[in-house]
Amino acid sequence: MNELSRETSPYLLQHANNPVFWKAWNPETLAKAKSEDKLIIISSGYSACHWCHVMEHESFEDHEVADVMNRNFISIKIDREERPDIDALYMKAVQLMTQHGGWPMNVVCLPDGRPVWGGTYFRKTQWIESLEQLAEVYRNDRLRMTEYAEKLHLGINSISILESAKIKTLPDQQILNKHIEKWKKSFDSEFGGYARAPKFMMPTNLDFLLHYGWIQKDDELLEHVNLTLTRMAWGGLFDTVGGGFSRYSVDMKWHVPHFEKMLYDNGQLVSLYSQAFKLTQNPLFEEIIRKTLRFVSRELSHSDGGFYSALDADSINRDGKLEEGAFYVWTKPELEQIIGEDFNLFAEVFNLNELGHWEHGNYVLIQNRPLEEIAAQFKIPTAHLLQRKSDWERILYEIRQNRPKPRLDDKILTSWNALMITGYSQAFSALGDSEYREIAIGQMKTLLSRCWNSDGKLMRNYKNGKASINGFLDDYALTTQAMLALYEISLDENWLTQAKQLTDYTLDHFYDATAGFFRYSSALDEELVSPHYEIEDNVIPASNSVMADVLYRLSVYFSNTYYEEITLRMLAHIVSNIDYPSAFSGWLKAFLHFGDQAREVAVCGSEVPKFAESFRAAYHPQIVWAATEKASTLPFLKDRFDPHKTLFYICQQKTCGLPTENAEFVWNLIEGSDRT
Repeated sequence: MNELSRETSPYLLQHANNPVFWKAWNPETLAKAKSEDKLIIISSGYSACHWCHVMEHESFEDHEVADVMNRNFISIKIDREERPDIDALYMKAVQLMTQHGGWPMNVVCLPDGRPVWGGTYFRKTQWIESLEQLAEVYRNDRLRMTEYAEKLHLGINSISILESAKIKTLPDQQILNKHIEKWKKSFDSEFGGYARAPKFMMPTNLDFLLHYGWIQKDDELLEHVNLTLTRMAWGGLFDTVGGGFSRYSVDMKWHVPHFEKMLYDNGQLVSLYSQAFKLTQNPLFEEIIRKTLRFVSRELSHSDGGFYSALDADSINRDGKLEEGAFYVWTKPELEQIIGEDFNLFAEVFNLNELGHWEHGNYVLIQNRPLEEIAAQFKIPTAHLLQRKSDWERILYEIRQNRPKPRLDDKILTSWNALMITGYSQAFSALGDSEYREIAIGQMKTLLSRCWNSDGKLMRNYKNGKASINGFLDDYALTTQAMLALYEISLDENWLTQAKQLTDYTLDHFYDATAGFFRYSSALDEELVSPHYEIEDNVIPASNSVMADVLYRLSVYFSNTYYEEITLRMLAHIVSNIDYPSAFSGWLKAFLHFGDQAREVAVCGSEVPKFAESFRAAYHPQIVWAATEKASTLPFLKDRFDPHKTLFYICQQKTCGLPTENAEFVWNLIEGSDRT
């Protein structure tokens, strides 16, 4: 029978009424497959996945399909967001077999869990035919299937097991110039991002390019990031009516999104736009930050604390059926009626023309030029147009609230919550709004009270008052990173102490000293058929690259050479072997800690609050800093406090000059007067 009604994952619960006898991944299910000598179907997806819904409707709700699956297989449903370890393992198998991946992901395995066949979305007839053939082969030619499983398993292991990181010396920073020149060839000079579709936002890439462009005074890089952020903000990818970004754009113009909204995107993009605002003071970027945080507060925040995971791409349309984007799109007649006499101006701003048309008479609102230009064209003040735009968006928002809303994935994931907490922290630094700092600190306290056990373990998820899955490396890495962000906005050293505690636990339970990297799963967890090391940065940075950054910064705060040695070993191996830099931007950002422009700054004395406020609001990605108004036991600040002075200590690679009281000298340094 179907056992998913016992689960808390919204994605698994969506399948709880399927006629397929779905089971969750657990020791009992795996033992059942072995005892009954049945092949295993592993089907992985997530609640906001459009094609997951399509395959469910076409196949998993169908009794003919269910009969084939129930008779011959043990069928396991995986929420890839709760169990990314399982998803990553079998995604490697699918990519080896088919040269591509995606969701839904469907894999057939031997009873011991070794994969033998798989792919992504299958139509009903193709799915049935494939399963029947596999069942036939398993009955009549098991040796052939087992031999193939062994070869595939060896292939998975060959890309899962890292060669020991024997390189101990970092390459020269000049290697970055070669990578950047190669990278620039992929830029879209008209719409930003990469010159291809679909278009993902890739905040880790943009964060590194902004950082590197600034320290190198590379106007081409800075203009590319500014163009990308502007076009993303103007595009249908950003919900200008209700705030928040969708997951990606299906076209090259950032126009038509794949309409699901994910917490991890919005948390990272708030951080990115906050950093860009510090550098540019672009009011559009401030608008995006504030609108996104209003969306998160309104739609993705639990009343008792915690951030939900996602809003679905699909919602109920006018015909009562689930349709992708139905909640967000507009027809020209309804907009003419809503906007009234302002319609021509509205149509110019939001391109109710060929550019803004999506399909079937539906429009996705998109801008393609500055409001100042449009205001001049219509001979009205820009301030007037800004107000009209705000009024239109308020009216559309109120009308849209009467539509059936997209479904909510209300599970709370530790790593994604950490990204959002970092986003709130960065927004406070950029805009100085104390509410953002209060939310960041309060949300972290709530998260830790629910998901950080007394034995040092972090749990991955929280739902219905229960945390039920042992955390993975990204949970530890991103939570530690968020703690460092909280220290920077509060100067409360307790956050550094807790960050060190989490890091030490991570070293004890995840670090593979032979490989020189961190395993994705804890040593306390059940072993899968192959280990997984998350190395390549994607839409979310790789947990190992985050650990490299975290370990370096903690090595400064705690004068811990062991932390730095691990960082150096990982970076030396990765940076020396990079082929395509866009997949390693988190590593390259960590690599910049060892560049000529990197500094460590300690500030001690009564002027700290004034300095800290100005320092946070400025863009200075090359600085690791700490500050205190009193004597501190933090190793980086210890014995540096003088009750009668405010002293600044400027260090490079742990070597510090004499303290100075000359604030102007310090500001000249950290504002980049010594940049290349």
